[in-house]
Amino acid sequence: MSDVSPAKDFIAGGFGGVCTVVTGHPLDTIKVRLQTQPTPPPGQAPKFAGAWDCARQTVMKEGFRGLYKGMAAPIVGVSPMFAVCFFGFGLGKKLQAGEKTNAELSYIQLWNAGMLAGVFTTVIMAPGERIKCLLQIQADAGSKKYAGPVDCAKQLYREGGIRSVYRGTALTLMRDVPASGMYFMSYEILQRKLTPEGKTRKDISAGRTLFAGGMAGVFNWMVAIAPDTLKSRFQTAPAGKYKGVGDVLKHLLREEGPQALFKGVAPIMVRAFPANAACFLGYELCMKFLNWLAPGM
Repeated sequence: MSDVSPAKDFIAGGFGGVCTVVTGHPLDTIKVRLQTQPTPPPGQAPKFAGAWDCARQTVMKEGFRGLYKGMAAPIVGVSPMFAVCFFGFGLGKKLQAGEKTNAELSYIQLWNAGMLAGVFTTVIMAPGERIKCLLQIQADAGSKKYAGPVDCAKQLYREGGIRSVYRGTALTLMRDVPASGMYFMSYEILQRKLTPEGKTRKDISAGRTLFAGGMAGVFNWMVAIAPDTLKSRFQTAPAGKYKGVGDVLKHLLREEGPQALFKGVAPIMVRAFPANAACFLGYELCMKFLNWLAPGM
């Protein structure tokens, strides 16, 4: 196992993260709008019939730019977030390997290292997620309260201080810690399985890296979808509507049933494969370039 290089992880992780956002943000917008659409009165159909209908209405009313609303916040946060994420995973592997630098970690050790990465990213992820969700739903609500991500952050801070900006942090942790464990563990397992016999990880083709990264994204969201729905509801609700995580779950189950926990699953899964395939391919290619450019960095 090679030493962790924070500088390389920052650059390569940031590049991979930008690839992720650009590839997957339109479907993320659809996911959030499906998750947060109001419950229709009895006898009336919901605002969106499904993912395709949500995309169609968004493009008709706002143009294709509407699918990219709120992207500035994750783009700004994505480089440090992915840098910290990949660094956290590398650090978790190194701590568990100890002095056995070339030891192959077990699956549970990979899971643990991934969960550490999830803890590291929450500090950056929580406020970015709150701002992104509020910007994504405001056009659908028929009003424009925020002029952009910076204005949204300022208003949140004025309304409730730093606690308002970080609202939903516990739910972000509930989503990201186990999901990150699954994310990195599944990627590492697939990379091992896809490495040609007698070859090393450096010999894996771009196609196999894309497949491993894409499937890691799918496995990640299989774990994350339910807490992500709760997080979106909590972060976009008016202040005081919910007392906490348990209250969000109780309201959702009572009013819409358990299936509501999986709202937006179609765009999530459609987005997960290409977005995360792009992330890991971008990360691996950038890391190879950095290793060639500055092997001692």
